[in-house]
Amino acid sequence: MTRFMDAAIDEAKAAALRNEVPVGAALVKNGKIIAKDGNRTLEHKDPTAHAEILVIRTAALALGSERLSDCDLYVTLEPCAMCAAAISFSRISNLYFGASDIKSGGVENGVRFFNDASCHHAPQVYGGLQAETSGMLLKTFFEKRR
Repeated sequence: MTRFMDAAIDEAKAAALRNEVPVGAALVKNGKIIAKDGNRTLEHKDPTAHAEILVIRTAALALGSERLSDCDLYVTLEPCAMCAAAISFSRISNLYFGASDIKSGGVENGVRFFNDASCHHAPQVYGGLQAETSGMLLKTFFEKRR
């Protein structure tokens, strides 16, 4: 489990080097990383190019299915509502995330998408995985911008 979150953290660090908000994700099936990436909204000029969306797209293509029901997602920051919806629609089994996102989170904060009646599938959620490391990446990134 730690190595998968480490991979997501490495992707978050790479995103920061690209001047993207440092969020990284790794999608895992049967103990193997199928896809990993970091935010690329600026690079792609695409507001949906969050790390979670990118790895879901890559994994779906690699596995030949829009259903990722035997997969786990590791992400450094609590997913926003858009990403939570994508996680639900793709039927990911387990979500592991690092830092909570009080302002824009969509899982344990904010809209709490998986608790909404419109949510057709909710993964098992495990928050706080390497939260301090994930949080420090974000804090350092935004301090440099001020």
